[in-house]
Amino acid sequence: MRGDPFKPAARVANQRQDVWSIVNEAAVKSPVQPIVNMGQGFFGYNPPAFVVDAAKQALDRVECNQYSPTKGRPRLKKAIANSYSPFFGRTLDPEKEVTITTGANEGMLSAFMAFLEQGDEVIVFEPFFDQYISNIRLPGGEVVYVPLQPPEKGSTQTTSAAEWSLDMSKLEKAITDKTRMIVINSPHNPIGKVFSKQELQAIADLCVKHNIIILSDEVYDRLYYVPFTRVATLSPEVAELTLTVGSGGKNFYCTGWRVGWLIGPEHLIKHVSAAHTQICYSSVSPLQEATAIGFERADEEGFWEESKREMRQKMDLFNEVWDELGLPYSDPEGGYFVLVNMAKVKLPEDYIFPPHVAERPRDFKLSWFLIMEVGVAAIPPTEFFTDQNAHIVEDWLRFAVCKDDQVLETAKERLRGLKKYIQ
Repeated sequence: MRGDPFKPAARVANQRQDVWSIVNEAAVKSPVQPIVNMGQGFFGYNPPAFVVDAAKQALDRVECNQYSPTKGRPRLKKAIANSYSPFFGRTLDPEKEVTITTGANEGMLSAFMAFLEQGDEVIVFEPFFDQYISNIRLPGGEVVYVPLQPPEKGSTQTTSAAEWSLDMSKLEKAITDKTRMIVINSPHNPIGKVFSKQELQAIADLCVKHNIIILSDEVYDRLYYVPFTRVATLSPEVAELTLTVGSGGKNFYCTGWRVGWLIGPEHLIKHVSAAHTQICYSSVSPLQEATAIGFERADEEGFWEESKREMRQKMDLFNEVWDELGLPYSDPEGGYFVLVNMAKVKLPEDYIFPPHVAERPRDFKLSWFLIMEVGVAAIPPTEFFTDQNAHIVEDWLRFAVCKDDQVLETAKERLRGLKKYIQ
């Protein structure tokens, strides 16, 4: 007898309410309005004028409103190859080593679809970008988790994001004959850690030893405040195993454009391109053209250094409030997120949380409380951990600083309302 035709697939059935809808629900219900959204990592301001103007002009061109080649517009591939060749220490071939995708996320899905068969394993470090997990499972992959450990004194004093550490012995033990890929994210979301050259070399050595593909998520690669090493540049042997992921949305403040890319050796990129073609055929044409022009003009506009300097200033501006409140944080080395430790914030014992929040770790309660009582939204980072390791970050919250300075000042003023709850 035929079963229920409306029964959802296991991959979407019985999932807990996601963090984004919980935060948005709280924001709507909060008596403090309007909410200052420091949660989601979208920019509070427009891309630079030369990029916006390029998008407007592209809309007037017939060819930019039609299908792009499945592997991406030649102008964008060439612009990316030209921009990244100096970092890689050689001339990248835009036709053989670059493919354009519909955002970095679809690019990573394409990489997993290209190389994973049922039961293949992918090692992911906790905390992780949540989309990694579903993207790995869609083609039948299995996720193997290795947690990063927070600084020993992270709950009592401000520390560097560099102090979140990886136990290399645990990583090596996680490798099996089914391990096909390892995902590295540097600069890291949500920690803000920039993996050192030594750390990356140790990981890469294991990948070379065991012939494991490295998927290097470098979407924050233009926002680093300490020396930044690209995994693929460590050695020719490592380069042959590495797919580097990039994001026009992160680079040019336009996360809604969904323009991403992967850079890697032809023997890997050609399969990613094939998977991308099957998933969505091609990506948005006019915004590819605008992103290409963004890369062509960014250096002459002094955009990259200005972008880095402004984001670091925003980070420093916002983090002043934690110094005022005596709440320790993990000082980021890159990106636009900061993790703040709120172990000193004592939630009222009689405070009523809705059941779907009450059953989650303490950081969900902290997030709900901040939204309802002070009107500032932040993301609970246990969402980026397995249940087994969620205890590692249950006293932390993630704040995004990629907002206008006035928004940051408003957030700071509201957060000062936490003083009466700090013990």
